[in-house]
Amino acid sequence: QVQLVESGGGLVQPGGSLRLSCVASGSAFSTYSMAWHRQAPGKQRELVAVITSGSITSYAYSVKGRLTISRDNAKNTVYLQMNSLKPEDTAVYYCRTSSGKWGQGTKVTVSP
Repeated sequence: QVQLVESGGGLVQPGGSLRLSCVASGSAFSTYSMAWHRQAPGKQRELVAVITSGSITSYAYSVKGRLTISRDNAKNTVYLQMNSLKPEDTAVYYCRTSSGKWGQGTKVTVSP
């Protein structure tokens, strides 16, 4: 069964950058579409970005142009490069496989 482990969250000032990583166990990673979701305090979880097995990407309107999803199948890893961060990007970020497996989340706080 696939296990996902996110890392890379932390505290960053507005305008700063972070790169989140999600490492998957198992040998089927390259066949999955992968997604990043986030959940801000008091809000519903929302889809942020998706990357297909063929590396086609799509983004939520609120993050387009600032966040970039990518993958390295040799490392079983999906990334979320986050630039020009805003306080409203503060949330717990989760990765998910197209088979429905979730990671435990990594917290991102954007604050002066």
